[in-house]
Amino acid sequence: RGTELTWLSGVTCAGHEASLRDCPAHTWGEHNCTHGQEAGVVCAGEHGQGQVRLAGGPHRCAGRVEVFHAGRWGTVCDDSWDMADAQVTCRQVRCGPALWAPGAAQFGRGSGVIWLDETNCTGHEPHLGACPARTWGRNDCYHGEDAGAVCAGEPR
Repeated sequence: RGTELTWLSGVTCAGHEASLRDCPAHTWGEHNCTHGQEAGVVCAGEHGQGQVRLAGGPHRCAGRVEVFHAGRWGTVCDDSWDMADAQVTCRQVRCGPALWAPGAAQFGRGSGVIWLDETNCTGHEPHLGACPARTWGRNDCYHGEDAGAVCAGEPR
């Protein structure tokens, strides 16, 4: 429950608006709501997908695959890791097609949680989090099995 002013009520967005300001609603600041009626949202955007980065490599388009999930960065195990998984990763980090899908911590061992294991992408998924895999955080791996990706994108 919030404690500040309630600014919007009666919001009826169609879904194509660029901002809440563009949605029909009651006059700003006029409402008959209590703090127990406040709205919330859970987005399936980048953080819901598990934000991805390539770390420990020679440039941003090559490295150890790391995903941000539940507020922490972690790695991906190389069990079942292949070119289809690397393809999805390279597309998600906007680095073009995958050239190589190394395992065995080719770009150094990560630390902390190993988020994904037995990742089994077809190569067409919109993001790594959409690929079949074990439940987030469930694995039988150690950081010597961290997955990597080398993408065709130009080093920046």
